[in-house]
Amino acid sequence: MGKIIAIANQKGGVGKTTTSVNLAATLAVAEKKVLLIDFDPQGNATSGLGLDKRGSTGIYHAMIGEQPIKSLLQSTALKYLKIVPSSIDLTGAEVELIDDPAREYRLKNCLNEIKDLFDYIFIDCPPSLSLLTVNALVAADSVLIPLQCEYYALEGISDIMRTIELIKAKLNPALHIEGILLTMYDARNNLTRQVEEDIRAHFGAKAFMTVIPRNIKLSESPSFGKPVILYDIQSKGAVSYMELAKELAKASS
Repeated sequence: MGKIIAIANQKGGVGKTTTSVNLAATLAVAEKKVLLIDFDPQGNATSGLGLDKRGSTGIYHAMIGEQPIKSLLQSTALKYLKIVPSSIDLTGAEVELIDDPAREYRLKNCLNEIKDLFDYIFIDCPPSLSLLTVNALVAADSVLIPLQCEYYALEGISDIMRTIELIKAKLNPALHIEGILLTMYDARNNLTRQVEEDIRAHFGAKAFMTVIPRNIKLSESPSFGKPVILYDIQSKGAVSYMELAKELAKASS
């Protein structure tokens, strides 16, 4: 049965989609069966894997009960990696589900149909604490929180932590933190080092040892519709996600 990990932080620009795409791809290269759910209406994970985010069907159609999620699985350039794409249509799901008393469980019910087909299922969440993010946290076994190494990111982490505690208390008691991932890391920067010290002091072992550096190849690869491991496997970005995949797999075993 697949481990379901939501990659979430209500702050934008912290590396959620970069992490979703590249961690999923790296595990798939290691022949783990991986599914990526693009759960952000911007559809960047979809285009980042070379698919057209203006396609006609995606996770929105599963959420509103129009199509079974199994019919929406799409292949990628990697044999062991599938994706359920997203599009701007997903913004309408929150409005359409507002009167459904079980609206927070829509994604969980969808994933129950397919989770035994995969080793890992990653959910790339939108940059907000919306009904979509709530659905992702209800469906997930754990949450991976990317955190940009800057002052405001530290301020914002308290919001996502409060949300996780609320979800645990009301909707998903088994939810736990998979880890805090420091992104856009620059060891030459004093603030980066201070953020790292603060996070490791506060979260201890919940902070991944692996950090994701600022890296031009990581920034370039989405425009080619490729994860960085297929774009430049020797880049610092690719190496760091391979290290993260090892750390995650070791913790899961």
